[in-house]
Amino acid sequence: MPRPPLPPFTRETAAQKVRMAEDAWNSCDPARVALGYTEDSRWRNRSEFIEGRAAIVAFLTRKWAKEQEYRLVKDLWAYDANFIAVRFQYEWHDNVGQWFRSYGNEQWEFDEHGLMRRREASINDVKIKASDRRYFWKAPGVRPAEVAGLGTDPL
Repeated sequence: MPRPPLPPFTRETAAQKVRMAEDAWNSCDPARVALGYTEDSRWRNRSEFIEGRAAIVAFLTRKWAKEQEYRLVKDLWAYDANFIAVRFQYEWHDNVGQWFRSYGNEQWEFDEHGLMRRREASINDVKIKASDRRYFWKAPGVRPAEVAGLGTDPL
């Protein structure tokens, strides 16, 4: 089933695709997120290699069991034809209450139906104090309109 917007991307449609991905990931629903990827989608996430929707669901289930109160902000970095690059930050805490901010970059490749067939993510985690958090909307849930993207957010 097609997943608009479809490539080739314009600046507007690439930004829309990024926001749709952000909203899906902020749902913390592995099955929902996996529907945005091809059946045989290939990922590199940090040092882990993942292939296929079932593996994506299993990976995200493990991820969100560890990364509690997950809140993600993605921004379009670059685009061309069926490729999009994003930068992102997300905050979460572990099971003992230690907060982290994770910084990263992703490169995405889409098929002609608008499904992501390849995702490569490089991510670094930084321990933060609860008082240093930036993202406070209800989790899981989409980023509210009044919460700025990374374009206006200092590193």
